[in-house]
Amino acid sequence: MTSGKSFTRLDGLDSVPETLRGGVVAIGNFDGCHRGHQRVFAASLEMARASNVPALMLTFEPHPRDVFAPQPFLHRLTPPDAKAELAKALGFDAIAIMPFSRELGGVEAEDFVARYLVSALDAQGVVVGADFHFGKQRKGTPEFLKAEGERAGFAVRVMDMLAEGEAPVSSSRVREALATGEVETANALLGYHHFFSGTVIEGDKRGRELGFPTANFALPETARLEQGVYAVKARVGGKVYGGVSAYGKPMFDNTRPPFETFIFDFDSEIYGQTLDVALIAFIRGQMTFDGLDGLIAQMKKDTVDARIMIARAAPLSGLDAALGMIDGEKPLD
Repeated sequence: MTSGKSFTRLDGLDSVPETLRGGVVAIGNFDGCHRGHQRVFAASLEMARASNVPALMLTFEPHPRDVFAPQPFLHRLTPPDAKAELAKALGFDAIAIMPFSRELGGVEAEDFVARYLVSALDAQGVVVGADFHFGKQRKGTPEFLKAEGERAGFAVRVMDMLAEGEAPVSSSRVREALATGEVETANALLGYHHFFSGTVIEGDKRGRELGFPTANFALPETARLEQGVYAVKARVGGKVYGGVSAYGKPMFDNTRPPFETFIFDFDSEIYGQTLDVALIAFIRGQMTFDGLDGLIAQMKKDTVDARIMIARAAPLSGLDAALGMIDGEKPLD
């Protein structure tokens, strides 16, 4: 059932197809789907394959931390669309994205199990991380879930945290790395090249005037990406190209700067289309110049540096290769 031939995205659990019931469910927020999360995914896929049943990822949107905060503040690594892409690339049969609210957060842990895991999903198995909690006052601990599984008749596996260095691999560590331009560190924690998407908008066309036309989109207000210049891979219209991206415009203004990408060997109007960008490396921080000649010379150097970095880039894992952003040979649907 986990061959990847078909994939279903469920928005909520109100109407789960019969073909997706009775499977193994990986449950968590999974922001980033990093290497620690991937231990949970691997265990759930293994259980599902052993019993020839569906494998599902069950996650929540928006992130509970944003729901209980006065206003959204969290730098999201994987918004719903990105998380669905990752679930498909990993080999899950479906992702179920439950709308999270204060009301859902107030459901008693026992009721959550009965209502969603048993009634809606008829889960045969459940896999969670050791730090996963759910239900009112977070009373749904892994130990509680194991006890409920024994009572209700589904197996439960709890996966230990994955350590790297002196700390566990975590979404917070990935966010911190991206906020300081440590792209290689972030990608190593993720196990794939961090990517994000946006709808291409019209900019001030200054790049075109300088000989470096860019495709621009806005990052979320909560994004905490280091401002500077990046070597990237860009996907548009199902094709993947190398590129160099800039975030921040110190010579002109610095109010909500767009993310601007100069796509190599590309000359098409793509306003309104979706552009996916995978970060390869951080080239440099922001710089100021006495005039445009210095800026143009630096942009030419950035382009050369980016091409070298991209040529050296290789998929970090099978997941990275399945996403199709690095080798350009297997774009996602």
